Amino acid sequence: MSVMAVGVVAVAWCLFFVNGHVLGEDGFQGLLDLEDIPSPNPRMVGLTLIPGAAAKGAVCLDGTLPGYHFQPGFGSGANSWLIQLEGGGWCNNIKSCVFRKTTLRGSSKYMEKTLAFTGILSNKAEENPDFFNWNRVKLRYCDGASFSGEGQNKATGLYFRGQRIFEAGMEELMSKGMKNADQALLSGCSAGGLASILHCDEFRGLFPKITKVKCLSDAGLFLDATDAAGGHTIRNLYAGVVSLQGVEKNLPSTCTTRLDPTSCFFPENLINNITTPLFLLNAAYDAWQFQESLVPSSVDPHGEWKACKSNQSNCNSTQIQFLQDFRMEMLDDVKGFASYDQNGLFINSCFAHCQTLRQDTWFADDSPLIGKKKIAESVGDWYFDRRPVKAIDCPYPCDSTCHNLVFK
Repeated sequence: MSVMAVGVVAVAWCLFFVNGHVLGEDGFQGLLDLEDIPSPNPRMVGLTLIPGAAAKGAVCLDGTLPGYHFQPGFGSGANSWLIQLEGGGWCNNIKSCVFRKTTLRGSSKYMEKTLAFTGILSNKAEENPDFFNWNRVKLRYCDGASFSGEGQNKATGLYFRGQRIFEAGMEELMSKGMKNADQALLSGCSAGGLASILHCDEFRGLFPKITKVKCLSDAGLFLDATDAAGGHTIRNLYAGVVSLQGVEKNLPSTCTTRLDPTSCFFPENLINNITTPLFLLNAAYDAWQFQESLVPSSVDPHGEWKACKSNQSNCNSTQIQFLQDFRMEMLDDVKGFASYDQNGLFINSCFAHCQTLRQDTWFADDSPLIGKKKIAESVGDWYFDRRPVKAIDCPYPCDSTCHNLVFK
């Protein structure tokens, strides 16, 4: 059974494995929440709702208050802030958004009261060498449009207020001390990785020029790619999100003056015009895009891709070539971006999705490498200007350090 996209209503149950080890089981979040491998005794951080958000109309899909998890910094990191925008797919029509508002991705009523802070959010130097003592925040995702919607559907009681949630969240954190930050990093994974691209320059604008501000997108480089049947699965999904949730008015004018709104929801059309330093971390064979954008079940009625999708070692030569073409498309899309000295890049040839929040992929003894550098080391080198990072892996199957996702 394939993992579901959150843009549909059906619920799928799957087991996720990394190199044969169980990752976790989940019916709704599916492939979009892959931070399930905790560090030993991770710090559990409580949920805080934003009390003034309702007055600003900054509410989840069901009208409940948005929330965040905050662990204060200490020592040399007391005035440094890392913001993680949560991911978890999108909803692209009334039916899928009505379903979503009955889950933790559409209502704070269903959100976990505490979350484990692991990977880039860990407070342990041995797990997170550069950011462990920063103020670390996870802003919960409950709008379904990468924190970018603006609208409402009164008939169904749906609120599309992603942009207001982002703004209310930032205002709340500024009041908690972020206004005094010496350093700040806006990060995000999956749909949150897309959000960190969409909001990067806006985030930079919150701070004085003397503040060091950068952005990190993890698994947010969703491509406007053709699926295995020659169709446009992800473009159709994004068109629904943008239209239904009123995203157009919040898209960068540097893009919308040139292209249609749906195209401006794709990172490939945004990244070259972002003025704030940005780091793109992505798997060249992104597992979510492989499963749900390139070969969704709707384009594989006879199951010819089923074995390949569950484990890349089962792919035949034609299927591998299709995936290699996708990798080349990704590399072509970042050529201009990579030419800017301020930007960073880590594209490994893995079948993975979201590598900053899981401890095993972020910073562990056997973490993925490019050029003998782990992801955490590469992000740190780039953020602190220790060295330029433009790391692009050789094509599959050359990288033996990958933590490839295997689906059962």
